[in-house]
This record gives sequence, C-alpha cells and structure tokens, in this order.
Amino acid sequence: MEVKAIKNRCLMFSRKVDDWDLNAYLVKGEKHNFIIDTGLGSVDFNFIKKFADRRKQTIIIITHYHWDHIWGNTKKYPIIAHSLCRKMILEKWDEMLGKFGQYANGKIEKAVPDITFDSELYFEEDKIKLIYTPGHTIDSISVIDETDKVLVAGDNIGDTVEEIVPVIYCEKSTYLETLKIYEKLDFDTCVSGHNTVLKKDVIQKIMEKI
Repeated sequence: MEVKAIKNRCLMFSRKVDDWDLNAYLVKGEKHNFIIDTGLGSVDFNFIKKFADRRKQTIIIITHYHWDHIWGNTKKYPIIAHSLCRKMILEKWDEMLGKFGQYANGKIEKAVPDITFDSELYFEEDKIKLIYTPGHTIDSISVIDETDKVLVAGDNIGDTVEEIVPVIYCEKSTYLETLKIYEKLDFDTCVSGHNTVLKKDVIQKIMEKI
C-alpha cells in the first residue's frame, strides 16, 4: 500500500486492485485513531494500524457495507457504521465472499459494526463528525475532519476524475440531497474510496453532470 499525507491529521492508504484503486484512511484525533474503511483483509488493516498513535484508542469507521471496505474489519476494535450497514453486511456476506473472495489480502473476519447511528455521530474532543449520506448505497456515511477540513465521502464520489459520478444504488433524488448536504459542510479537501484527492468544487461538478 502507498501512504500519502492529506493534511496534518489524515493519512491516505492506496493500493492497486487489477485496474482500479482502493483507498482507506487514518485520522489521528486528539483522543482516538480513526481508521476509515479497512481494505481487503488483515494484511491491509495491520499495515494501516502501524501508523496509528499507540497511546490512543483505535476506532474503525465503515463508510458502507461493500466487501472492499470491510474485509479488514476485526473484532479487536470498536466498529462504527450506519444502522443499516450491520444488517446489510450480514445479508450480503456470503454473496460477496463468493463473488470476490479472490481479492482477499490476508485473513477475513466477519466483524460487523457494534456501534451504529441513524443521522449523525460526533466525537467532540477529536472534532470528527460522522454523517448519514446515502447515495452510492443506502447505508453510506461520510466523515468530516473539522480540524483539517477534510471530507471522506466513501464511494459517493466516482472512481476516477473522468467518471466523477458514482454508481448509485438508491434513488437519484436521495443522492442529490446528499450532495446538498456536502455543499453546506465546511471543508476544502475531498477524498473517497477510489478516486484521487479532490477539492470541494467536485461536488458542484457532480451536480452539473447529473
């Protein structure tokens, strides 16, 4: 995996999978380490974890239930996601493993979220806010680092700069409402599950295309 510093607190971990890129993130808050998505198995997760501050508790945040974002999950740490995510992982686990098991990188553990929320969840000391932002999937969430003004949008941003509109598995109107939420947030840098580092104007570009 390649490691890139986004800003002071946020690291981006990227790996090439066939002809597409996969990203995960680590935000070092004041009180917690936040690992956002866990990659393709224990090898990915353990690599990311090496960069965490050992003096702080580590928390896993899952942006949505898809296999390439959850296979590094481990029951050793608290896992946070939207309330729909846990249900969807349990429903889709066997199907995803059957279709994509060849991409596993190390041990895969069926570790589901043990902390869930419906609308927002805020870590005040860390200045980290989790927001329900359905679009790519109905359980999609986004994470905003209020200190560094970085939005981690999961797969609500398309996979490449050329294909900036993501695949949407819910109503287009629902995704448009999420884009309006993004417009109101205070951030200047936008990162996602598969694309490169972008600026806030990417939200307007997506709205223009759809």
